[in-house]
Amino acid sequence: MGLLHLREFQSFFVFATRGVQCVLQKDNRIFRVLERSNPPVKWQTLASKGRLGCHLSEDSSGPSDFICGTLPLGGGYPEYVSFVMEQGERRFFFAPSVSGASGVWKSAAESADVTLIDGSFWADDELMRTGRSRKSAREIGHLPLSGPDGLLEQYPGKAKGRRILIHINNTNPILNEDSAEHGVVLDAGFEIAYDGMELEL
Repeated sequence: MGLLHLREFQSFFVFATRGVQCVLQKDNRIFRVLERSNPPVKWQTLASKGRLGCHLSEDSSGPSDFICGTLPLGGGYPEYVSFVMEQGERRFFFAPSVSGASGVWKSAAESADVTLIDGSFWADDELMRTGRSRKSAREIGHLPLSGPDGLLEQYPGKAKGRRILIHINNTNPILNEDSAEHGVVLDAGFEIAYDGMELEL
């Protein structure tokens, strides 16, 4: 919905792997409205591995505005990736879906100035207990925050930057500011993202 909302106001770039571009341009009809955007959406393809110098203008002959590197995290199709954006000495790490199938995200989280990371579910059986699904959080590709080997336990202790939980499901008790779970994530050094949140590096 963010992409559809943005198209009404300004020209913008979409930096995405080929798999994600396929979903946005072909597989899901709702996104075809992007083709009619005026000014048009500008697409830049990210490799599933490696780094790319990205430009925020149509002239790509000059120095890149920032560097983007993708980290495959072993999710389902399209293979969900996280990415690291770098500008000078500043690093921003974005991982909205951490399945736990790979631990490559840890080194990126440890070195980033800001990390936005998967906070979808508090418990592995959360969806089953609330009657929303017969599958666990891990089975649908999300490492739960709590429990043995959960995200709170796995998160690098030496991480230097801000750690912000995103992609939070409405069944997750951390959204209740009076809950014990909310206090646990704050005590662990995490922030909880909210609508309108702005970050400056």
